[in-house]
Amino acid sequence: MNHKIVATKKAPAAIGPYSQAVIHNGIVYCSGQIALNPVSMTVIDGGVEQQAEQVMTNLGEVLKEAGTTFGKVLKCSIFLHDMDDFAVVNKIYGSFFPENPPARETVAVKTLPKNVKVEISCIAYI
Repeated sequence: MNHKIVATKKAPAAIGPYSQAVIHNGIVYCSGQIALNPVSMTVIDGGVEQQAEQVMTNLGEVLKEAGTTFGKVLKCSIFLHDMDDFAVVNKIYGSFFPENPPARETVAVKTLPKNVKVEISCIAYI
């Protein structure tokens, strides 16, 4: 087996049969993060702006535990409950990638875990 499971208490624990991230051949595959407080495991208070900030913070902690940073992210997937939230999420997301942003897709979905407004996953290198 040439992969490593990534787990940190600084990001929400997995709420199902998955890992926060897996490293394989120097590539980090991060599972989707939602706006959970990593200590209480409850959805944070606030709207889509606060949720997007928490999602990116959680994702950053997983990347850090994996030994990488937002600067080494190759691709992200953004899932929105409502495409009307695109501009708000895009602004917050963009603040984490001030230069050379990664490839990305953004889609609206009917429902997200715990009825959050946004979920983001990514792929990075070490």
